[in-house]
Amino acid sequence: MTDDDDPAAGMNAREDVSTALAQLMQRDLVFAMRFLGESQHLMQNHFQQFILQELAMTGVTPETHPMLQAFVEKHALMLRDFVFSGVALSRQFRVGEMEQLTGDMLIRVDVWDQLRSHVVMAERQFRTQLPDLPTILEAWKAPEASAVARR
Repeated sequence: MTDDDDPAAGMNAREDVSTALAQLMQRDLVFAMRFLGESQHLMQNHFQQFILQELAMTGVTPETHPMLQAFVEKHALMLRDFVFSGVALSRQFRVGEMEQLTGDMLIRVDVWDQLRSHVVMAERQFRTQLPDLPTILEAWKAPEASAVARR
């Protein structure tokens, strides 16, 4: 990627990542479908029943495997998310298309506002964890020269 392709290149100190992302919205921002509520429950239920039926044909049942339900629930969730993610990816709208469809020409401004707000919250959250990080990061430290020499 050249500097000409990088909107963050040459940014002065007052510009921020939210502004850089806003400049990329036309190319990089898409809106996708998302199934919620009862639809998620229905799909998960379908896969739980499917998995139980398929496993029963191999001799694996809740009677032979008392902990099977936890396995079934976990895998049903994975299959449900796989299906919904695939469908969502197949139906995406670019920001320009959403502006046309909704007639809302302030979508980009609203998204920028949300980006900035969430960046600030993420940074604030990181700062609250900062006092504990040196202890946590001890495991990431370079080995001491004496310890390396002993190996």
